[in-house]
Amino acid sequence: MRQFTPRQLEAHLRESTTPPLLLDVREPWEFEIAHIEGSTLVPLGQVPQMVNRADPDQEVVVICHHGIRSHNAGRFLEHHGFTRVINLAGGIDAWAREVDRSLPLY
Repeated sequence: MRQFTPRQLEAHLRESTTPPLLLDVREPWEFEIAHIEGSTLVPLGQVPQMVNRADPDQEVVVICHHGIRSHNAGRFLEHHGFTRVINLAGGIDAWAREVDRSLPLY
């Protein structure tokens, strides 16, 4: 699984002609505090149910608070045939510190 820093993801999103699925695996209360615009909330416990609904060939960027839950979700997705998975290293916390300082930290 590839790992992107927040700056790498920012550049990738800007340059992509086909936007990836921004899959946020945090809990709803965390998502309400801060999230990347355009991301889709699927809490970690619900990721297994989405596997059959999602396109395994679509690029997926997995996001959580610090990058650990998203890493686990990304490995799960890869195990189930997803071929283009990227983990946001440092999670939304690093994104808020390095890219979008308007987002609250928690």
